[in-house]
Amino acid sequence: MKTYVNRILRNFDYPLFAVYLLLCLFGLIMIYSASMVWSVNIYNFDPAHFYLKQIKSLAIAIPAFFVAAIIPYRHYRNKKFLYITLGVMFTLLILVKFIGFGDNVGAKSWLSLPFGLGNLQPTEVAKIAFIVYFSGVFANKYYAGTLDEIKTTIFPTFSILTISLFLVILEPDFGATMILFLVAVSVIAASGMNIRNYLKISGFFAILGGALSILLWIKWDDVMTESRVGRFLAFTDPFEYIQGSGLQIVNGYIAIGAGGLKGVGLGNSIQKLGYLPEPHTDVIMAVISEETGLLGTTLVLGGLFFIVARAFIVALRTKDAHARMLAAGVGSLIAIQTLVNLGGLTGLIPLTGVTLPFISYGGTSVVFLSIALGILMNVSMFVKYEKMK
Repeated sequence: MKTYVNRILRNFDYPLFAVYLLLCLFGLIMIYSASMVWSVNIYNFDPAHFYLKQIKSLAIAIPAFFVAAIIPYRHYRNKKFLYITLGVMFTLLILVKFIGFGDNVGAKSWLSLPFGLGNLQPTEVAKIAFIVYFSGVFANKYYAGTLDEIKTTIFPTFSILTISLFLVILEPDFGATMILFLVAVSVIAASGMNIRNYLKISGFFAILGGALSILLWIKWDDVMTESRVGRFLAFTDPFEYIQGSGLQIVNGYIAIGAGGLKGVGLGNSIQKLGYLPEPHTDVIMAVISEETGLLGTTLVLGGLFFIVARAFIVALRTKDAHARMLAAGVGSLIAIQTLVNLGGLTGLIPLTGVTLPFISYGGTSVVFLSIALGILMNVSMFVKYEKMK
């Protein structure tokens, strides 16, 4: 045991942990700044309500990071563990359809936990489950020499993918559907699969996308609520819909433009006073840009870029297929979620309600992203140990 602890301390990726902690703490400060007025005026809560809730979430997230960091990643390809992971994920995704509750755009994406433990967003669990499941299954196939056997490798795993995406899109949660889909693609791309088979998988993806599009068309009236249609219209031209669905994007532009190089000062944002809905959640970068300017924005984006780059460097350095897929999956998840969040804020894609990793308010998000980063930490320590041998 003492030897194992010493090995952890010697190979611990301190820069990765420092950046993770810095992002979480900076996010905590910005959640307090962004949510104070909204908390009082809209919800009639204490000004520190969302700030204190995020502290409680971080009190779970940081220990969860360390637990994930010390569990050897090889356990994540144990077949029983993979079955349990799938069982938990499917149970949560099915439960949310029947007993879940939603937001102001009609999505039922949350479960209320018993004993006053708060709420849980099953799609956040699914993101980690996807990384663990697909990397574990494809690693086992890689070691067995059956990775390129389409019938035994591709169809069973992609049945899981199809059912999972079907359940998520029924919530409906387009942002999570997109992220889960791309995370699965990223893990498979890192598996070492034959390029021809990967192209066959791409064809399957095209069919799956067509099927989901047909489902969307059939369920149009249920899925495309007035608010959600408004988001798509605002994406085409936010200034044309400035009095309605485009207001959030336009005010985001104003906040970003007002920040300049140094910002207007911490706590001095105008747009958070009621112009930006829920400014502490998926549009928090607009408040960061306004209050801390280009300097604060660069700090956040630089930190997230460092984590993503670290993940891909670890993936490239390791000789172990399972480690490579886990690292690539975690790096892809953080990169894709960041791009989806910022893409919605800047009008490059429709707003989807996706959090900015480690920065936005959201207990489930920060806990499960911390677990993902803990897994990356364990892989990083293994790669360092592998080089020292």
